[in-house]
Amino acid sequence: LPLALVFSMISTKIFLIRSNALVSFYSLGYSRIDVLRPFVVVSTSIIVLFIALHSLSSFSRADEFSKNIRKNSQYLSPTRDLFFTYKGQYVYFSKMLPLQQKAEDIRVFTIKKESLKEVLVASQATYRDGFWRIKEADIITKPDDLSFASLGIRVDESKNLKILKDFRPKMLDQVYEGKVNFTIKDAIDAMILLDGQDINTESIKGALYKIFIYPFFVPCLVIIIFFFVPISVRFLNVSLFSFGAILSTLLIWGVLFMLIELANNKTISSEAGVVAPVFILFLIAFRQWRKYRQVPS
Repeated sequence: LPLALVFSMISTKIFLIRSNALVSFYSLGYSRIDVLRPFVVVSTSIIVLFIALHSLSSFSRADEFSKNIRKNSQYLSPTRDLFFTYKGQYVYFSKMLPLQQKAEDIRVFTIKKESLKEVLVASQATYRDGFWRIKEADIITKPDDLSFASLGIRVDESKNLKILKDFRPKMLDQVYEGKVNFTIKDAIDAMILLDGQDINTESIKGALYKIFIYPFFVPCLVIIIFFFVPISVRFLNVSLFSFGAILSTLLIWGVLFMLIELANNKTISSEAGVVAPVFILFLIAFRQWRKYRQVPS
């Protein structure tokens, strides 16, 4: 979508030049900013709609779903061997089924004073009402005294346990599997939940930057390219300009995409990979806008 918006501006501008409509607009007293304004308003409006659609899981994770369908014949594949920390505990799911909101073969390890204190073992857990609920589990407790005189390891049976408050299956699947196709709600909830747990949330922050900041390179690029176009075919080779504008757009998009991927893989920070490039484009576009705002065509 972002590339399509830039290309549509280029093709529309060339059409206006070839039909001499652009010269007519300027003859009627319209400035370059007046002609540019509809392009900026339309592209920005579509970008805002594009961002709003990321609140829908079916939209934000469409690429992931299509890959799962091709690979596993289902749009949301099970996650295996999920291991993560939660409030000082280490949790292991042998298999998690996001669609059914279930997990199989669960282990919860409790550590106290850098020593294993307790292990919870359960065959199945179901996510319901904000908790992972376990019907039956064995709790293996290690004694503090490891001498021969101690009572030894104790195994207790427990029922109807609740663990991992607010850790939704989809959130677990995305955060701990390193996936970056978050919905807006999932990303914000994950940031709030994991913020105080000493867990690296860089990928979540990068996902939010990608949703809210990255698409705005489009109106910036529209402004930058617009002012490089002469008003008449007498002053440019239209075919050469079209080739140059499209090539420049693809190169800029390619650099942005590369930086985003580097940020996703934590090679560079999200700020350097997403925020900084778009901010630089914004500064260039803002300078162009101010330069031509008071200049008549």
